[in-house]
Formats: sequence, structure tokens, C-alpha cells
Amino acid sequence: MEGDFDLTGVEMLRRGHSITVVIPAKNEATTIGAVIDAVTHHDGFVDEVIVVNDHSSDDTHSVATHHGARVLQLEGVTGKGEALRTGLVASHCELVVFLDADVLNPGVDYVARMVQPLLERPEIHLVKGYYERPLHHMPTGGGRVNELTARPILSLLYPGLGEIRQPLAGETAGRRDTLTSLTFEAAYGVEIAMLIDVTRKFGVTSLAQVDLGTRRHRNRPLEELRPMAVEVLRAALTRFDVELPAGD
Repeated sequence: MEGDFDLTGVEMLRRGHSITVVIPAKNEATTIGAVIDAVTHHDGFVDEVIVVNDHSSDDTHSVATHHGARVLQLEGVTGKGEALRTGLVASHCELVVFLDADVLNPGVDYVARMVQPLLERPEIHLVKGYYERPLHHMPTGGGRVNELTARPILSLLYPGLGEIRQPLAGETAGRRDTLTSLTFEAAYGVEIAMLIDVTRKFGVTSLAQVDLGTRRHRNRPLEELRPMAVEVLRAALTRFDVELPAGD
């Protein structure tokens, strides 16, 4: 599911292909600039960078524009899934990489690492990043919804997907044709839904994982994680044909 990373080799494979990076952002003015700069670090590797601004009340739009991104304003429905879908629809490239906007230590090789499996193996349709997740002053312990909600429900209901280390990772890459064939969840269930839907269409062997090292971002307080967990469970259970009442 993963292989050695060789930037020079990936740059050679990338010739003849095009890459869009889509970054959903809501009130991420303090981090979005560094994320964009990391994406564009290798000249010519990424063809377009799209930031989808989800009703930010800070300077996310102006910072993203200043750093060279094309900024789209999310209209109407809010939510991460809708932001990803909007960016995907607006993209023009063969390969699409989704990245989070709140990363404090974005790697300049994130995009190259994410697209490497897609360039090397035509049977791969979706790539997920994985990483260590520090929590406060501890080296691990982040990704609580991932470990306590997403991975358990996948292990129980979807054979093979329990081996995905970071099913909720915002760092995701795929073929545009594959991604546009999916139905995007509007909220935080988008990542797990994408994983399940691609597996159903192409099988677990269509997935790849890549190591992105250690990822630091703003850790949310526990009370903010419950709505995220509900959306993740809702997406996984409805795809298993479990009828759920409206609301949470």
C-alpha cells in the first residue's frame, strides 16, 4: 500500500499529467499562507491551487489570494464536504489533492508523496495520508475521532478498511474522474464516505496510504468532537443500509 518516496522519480512520472490542489478553509488566516507556500514549493509541480473559503470571518480570503491561490467563496450550504465538492467541480486537472488548511507544519513534499501511487499504479484510485498526531504537549494522542469512531466502525462493518490508518485524514488524493463520480457528504462525514464509496466501486486494492511524518494542527476541545463523530458514524452507517432518524 505504500512505497519509497523519490522526488526526482515522481517529478519524471508527473510529466504529461496535471495536478490540482483543493484546500477547504474556514477562519484559517493564520495557517493558510504557509500551507499554500508548501504546496507551491516545487516550481511547476502543481498546476492550480484552489482555496474554497467557507464563510470565513477573518482574512482567509485575502491571505490565500496574496499567496497565489485561486479563491472560491462557498455559497449557501456550509461544510467541509461541500467545500471539497465545490473545489473539485472548479478544478481542471487529471489528479486532485485535498489538503487541510489548519496544518501548522505543512510539508513541501505532501503533494508529491500523495500523487506518487496514482502516477505509478493505474489501479490506484484513492490515496490517504497518515501521520503521527501530537496532542497538546504529548507526541501522540491526536486524532481522537479517527481512533475512537472511524477506525472501529470501519473494522466492524467494512472488511479491509480497518487497516487504513487515518481514514479521516484531510490529506487525500484521487483521480478526477473517480472523485467526480462520488456523492460528497456535506459535513465531516465526507472523508469516510469517500473511502467507503471508492472501495465499493473499485475494491480495497484501489487504495494506497503514504507516510506524511508528523502532522501538527489546532486540536479541538472534546465538546467540539461529538458533532464530528456523529457525522462520521452517520456516513458509515447509512452506507451500510442502517436507517437513522434525522438529526443526531
